Amino acid sequence: MLEGITIEQLRTLRAVAEAGSFSAAARKLGRVQAAVSQSIDRLEAQLGLRLFDRSGRVPRLTAHGDAIVEAAAKVEGGLDALEEVLVSLKAGVEASLSIVVDVMFPTASLVSFARDFAREYPAVALVVLTDVLSAVTAQIRDKHATWGVALEDADFTDLERRAIADVRLLPVAASSHALAQRHGSIDAAGLADSVQIVLSERRHEALRAADDHGVFSARTWRVVDLATKHALIVSGLGWGHMPEHLVREDLQAGRLVELELAAWGDVAPRRSLVLVWRRGAVAGPVAKWAQQRLSDLCKDAVRSKRDDHHVK
Repeated sequence: MLEGITIEQLRTLRAVAEAGSFSAAARKLGRVQAAVSQSIDRLEAQLGLRLFDRSGRVPRLTAHGDAIVEAAAKVEGGLDALEEVLVSLKAGVEASLSIVVDVMFPTASLVSFARDFAREYPAVALVVLTDVLSAVTAQIRDKHATWGVALEDADFTDLERRAIADVRLLPVAASSHALAQRHGSIDAAGLADSVQIVLSERRHEALRAADDHGVFSARTWRVVDLATKHALIVSGLGWGHMPEHLVREDLQAGRLVELELAAWGDVAPRRSLVLVWRRGAVAGPVAKWAQQRLSDLCKDAVRSKRDDHHVK
């Protein structure tokens, strides 16, 4: 039944399903519409199934068509994995490495990693991207990066992952801020009128609403990078949650004060940083070394004195 079916046919099927019409798929593939239609006609004849309902102005996938499109995606994923294996085997050592990390990743660890990478693999080109939440995993899914480190709240559709470290998020405000003058636990009512600085993705308000973890204030200012959030909080313009490793020196110097929020009790919230890669992707020797080194440096950086005390 599957003899004679080509990868090109399966890719054409997926293109029509994603584009919504034969003409749009033809433009996407750089082919004429007649060739796309003929390819789908042949595929339907070979499978003995009707994949599209053509009774309306726009062809619609049938239930059989939906199932075949899903299967075709898996076939293409397997081919991508095969291609990566071939490239790795022929090259021996990767010529370049492209990774992406969430802004929550410790910058000092990233610098240490780059220094070690330059020493271990001086001939290998390195590309390091930084982004926020699901934008990190999108870079991997879209193959702008081979793998990366994302926050646990990201979208991991079609990706594999494993946790490498937990980041403690501390609610903080500048020492001059009104909330820093409060004694004892601060409840929701006490936070309502204070501006909360929130780290967000570059997405529409309605799409990111479900991702608002730890947003307690009715008044929010949203930023898309951690450096801006940090600067606004240190300047006393609002309060917010910051990774402990980033604000340790500010807390020790008295520039920032850790707030006691009733919502968290005695335990500050944590978010896991996870190593992420595409399903079926095969890591070469450089990638394997890099993943281990980056994971180790991250663990060391986010470990707090409280964690060390707990271990003892």
